[in-house]
Amino acid sequence: MRAIVVREFGGKPEAADMPIPEAGPGQIQIHLEAAGVNPFDQRIIDGFLDGKLPHDFPMIPGVDGAGTVSAVGAGVDDFEIGDRVVGKFLIPPVGHGTFAEYIVVPRESTIAKLPDEVTAIRAAALPTAGITALDLMRAAGVSGGQKVLIVGASGGVGSYLVQLAALAGAHTIATARPDDTDRMIRLGATEVVNYGRITVTDSPTHAEASELSVADSVRITDPGGIDVLFDLVSPPPVFADNASLVKPGGSAYSTIWSANEAELQARDIKGGNLESTGGAAELRELLRLVGDADLMVPISNMPPLAEAADAIGAPGARGKTVIVI
Repeated sequence: MRAIVVREFGGKPEAADMPIPEAGPGQIQIHLEAAGVNPFDQRIIDGFLDGKLPHDFPMIPGVDGAGTVSAVGAGVDDFEIGDRVVGKFLIPPVGHGTFAEYIVVPRESTIAKLPDEVTAIRAAALPTAGITALDLMRAAGVSGGQKVLIVGASGGVGSYLVQLAALAGAHTIATARPDDTDRMIRLGATEVVNYGRITVTDSPTHAEASELSVADSVRITDPGGIDVLFDLVSPPPVFADNASLVKPGGSAYSTIWSANEAELQARDIKGGNLESTGGAAELRELLRLVGDADLMVPISNMPPLAEAADAIGAPGARGKTVIVI
């Protein structure tokens, strides 16, 4: 089968021929049609899990994938050949991922059957980013009328968060580059804070050039503070500045371990550093929302497998990159 591999930690991804994995007892073989790309894929390539989980080389990266069940092993009775499925697969030994034509996974993996109205390409963009966004929403308990600031709103997790917060009835403040403002509004943002410019969407003529930080910009447009901060991109000093906007009793979360949890607790702010733990149930909930047209899947790039090596770890994503296999 064709696959994208790396030969060593820190190696450059390249196309290669690899053996087709076979389904053993309790396993499912999936003929993949699409694979979602996440920042975590590059971290795995760079050795983030070295010493924590065993790895096989040549290593096939990729955690998210969707396709059709092509074989089942003994003892598998809840999936059948021909089932359309999507999943989030980080299974030791690491190195047998979704950037390939086939994958074999345990039946108890984070895996769900696809509704007829959801394509494999859209489904492959859901698992890691979508589940993380849903975990953040549930951890913060976002509800109608709250002010929610999403820093890093233009990426995969952020694009889902903007929509989920809007669905919950929150007043959603999204950060994005100036040329991404319209997309943020379409996703449901109430306000957009541009890097270098402030835009208030209920007053389109109000857009002031500024050298202010995100936190200072929000202080101007929302002087009473915010209830929830989801910061997906900021290093610790910037996260702390953004968290200063949160009112006592509110929530602040980082997904890149930038939060000082003791400082947040001292200010009566819950949250901290969130590591996503959602599984198949959360994936099914996301698929339901997509199937009902309540959640849009923001795909910005769809390279074929043969050209996918350059897409892994590429910066500046607006929405999701999905490899078409």
